Amino acid sequence: MKKAGVVILLVLAVHAVRATDTLTIAAVGDIMMGTAYPGREYLPPNNDCLPLMANVKPYLQKADVTFCNLEGPLTDSLKNVKTCKDPDVCYAFAMPTAYASCLADAGFDLVSVANNHTGDFGDAGRGSTAEALKKQGIAYAGLISCPTAIIERNGAKIGFCAFAPNSGTCRLNDYSAAERIVRGLDSICDVVIVSFHAGAEGAGMHHVTRQTEMFVGENRGNVYEFTRRMIDAGADVLLGHGPHVTRAVDLYKGRFIAYSMGNFCTYSRINLNGMNGLAPLINLEVNKKTGEFLGGKIIPTYQDKAALGVQIDEQPRVIKEIQQLTEADFPETMISIANDGTLSVK
Repeated sequence: MKKAGVVILLVLAVHAVRATDTLTIAAVGDIMMGTAYPGREYLPPNNDCLPLMANVKPYLQKADVTFCNLEGPLTDSLKNVKTCKDPDVCYAFAMPTAYASCLADAGFDLVSVANNHTGDFGDAGRGSTAEALKKQGIAYAGLISCPTAIIERNGAKIGFCAFAPNSGTCRLNDYSAAERIVRGLDSICDVVIVSFHAGAEGAGMHHVTRQTEMFVGENRGNVYEFTRRMIDAGADVLLGHGPHVTRAVDLYKGRFIAYSMGNFCTYSRINLNGMNGLAPLINLEVNKKTGEFLGGKIIPTYQDKAALGVQIDEQPRVIKEIQQLTEADFPETMISIANDGTLSVK
């Protein structure tokens, strides 16, 4: 009995140490909660965005740090919309500025504004987005005018930066400049989170090719090369989005990479058919002083036209998809993905 008691105490001590040393991160992909452009019929019922993430709030709110990619500006002005050569493949989004409160209500701390839609309404739209997020106390990064953000949570200083191949954003393909930003954050922060909007778009773009990807004539970067260079420069967590589908996950030098987290909460004007409607909510545990991956879990979600907002997927399809993609694209990886979504080091 005495030996059993000692074992129990040791186990409890190990768990206590891990909890003390751990920073938890919740990460999701694209959020576009409805758009007033080209018409208000594309906004959620009663112009109310709160129900959209009601089912997943507990998973988002329990983390020390919660991240998303804001796929479009927060703006109440529909002037100066960008020019589209082909409206069939070019969309403009305009989320009302009041919708920033729904991000805060869901628990978001960090938002990437580095993407191809943040400039849909020009500098005025970028400015109103920044003001709306500031009003809600949400940190953001990825614009040339605001390349980084630093927050403190659970005794750790977290540095955040974001990159995209689009005008007005911190440039994804300028590796030297990106590395300088990451090294600067690494020199003063405990954990560095890097967001990247990269990779070709579309239902068939699930795989990481390890080559430069193009989309509609635009260089969308080499995500394999980019993530490794950022980790070499001092990044600890790499969070990808842009393809509008889910991609593999990986570990490099003990640091976590999600190559694309798909469409998480995209109410309208975005294709949700088939795999486009599936997305992971990734809960991570990292060492809060070194950024090293400790573990995590994928919470499977989906969207479809039959139900309002993000739903927990009981099947769970996106876990199976990430398992298959990771095995295919990174057979050498040291990350293990269990059938229930648990992430661990092999």
